[in-house]
Amino acid sequence: MKEELSGLEKAAILLISLGPEKSVNVFKHLKEDEIEQLTLEIANTRSVSAQRKEQVMDEFYEVCLAQQYIAEGGITYAKELLEKALGSEKARDVIGRLTASLQVRPFEFVKKTDPTQLLNFIQDEHPQTIALILSYLSSSQASVIIAALPPEKQADVARRIAQMDRTSPDVIKEVEKVLERKLASLVNQDYTIVGGVDAIVEILNTVDRGTEKHIIESLEIEEPELADEIRRKMFVFEDILSLDDKSIQRVLREVDNNELAMALKGSTEEVQTVIFNNLSKRLAVMIREDMEFMGPVRLKDVEEAQQKIVNIIRKLEDSGEIVISRGGGDEIVV
Repeated sequence: MKEELSGLEKAAILLISLGPEKSVNVFKHLKEDEIEQLTLEIANTRSVSAQRKEQVMDEFYEVCLAQQYIAEGGITYAKELLEKALGSEKARDVIGRLTASLQVRPFEFVKKTDPTQLLNFIQDEHPQTIALILSYLSSSQASVIIAALPPEKQADVARRIAQMDRTSPDVIKEVEKVLERKLASLVNQDYTIVGGVDAIVEILNTVDRGTEKHIIESLEIEEPELADEIRRKMFVFEDILSLDDKSIQRVLREVDNNELAMALKGSTEEVQTVIFNNLSKRLAVMIREDMEFMGPVRLKDVEEAQQKIVNIIRKLEDSGEIVISRGGGDEIVV
């Protein structure tokens, strides 16, 4: 038997064992350089014994099983089930290989925790600590927590999430210890990119309108450029599909026809259909003719026109004339 195989060698043997049809589906999810490396390794693999194939397939199955258990209930839960299935020594080996090679994300265990329960453990922590934890949660979980924080803390946490970039493993370990006694602890040895503007936008798109408005208004005072960037990303032109027909018609009454033609020039067919369905037949024909007449346009001009319409939508929402459907935060009173 050969010495311990490398990860690349194991991957090549696994794909050989799976056969060409299944391997093609795996390749679809890989990067170009990974495909090149694997293809070369497979080409250089002359023969593989049945025993070696079985060994690699068994290891792959064990790792998949461990991943499934971790996703269901965290490291501790996975260890318990694997020990019953494989024995203590084998379970430790599988978990060790998995965490070393796949680097389980920190706070994965928290995703199984009720957000209101988690709030009790973190609401008195430093805003930076809260921001780090929320960055690893789903937007729906994080929105519940950020909405329940004191108003003076909401904008501070939102700003810290938006400005977060890389967090060292030592800091992550320290933060995890805060929850270790009540929940569990999960360690990542690599620097992890987390947070950022997109993360806080997802959270703010899910919280109730009052919380979102307070956070944005506070950020406009403290970090006007950041507030502007967040506001631009919170409702993109394609999100017009989330509006009802009545709201779309109200928006279109405020939009210049030339701006609308330019905005639709770079939009999806679905968006165009919804817009045209909410215009009079005569005006829809006129806008279509304008779009054809203008020919090729600059992407920058399209984006500017779309942003003007988005600004109108936000303005009408602020005045209460239309309602943007959210992920569960807003209530509509009849």
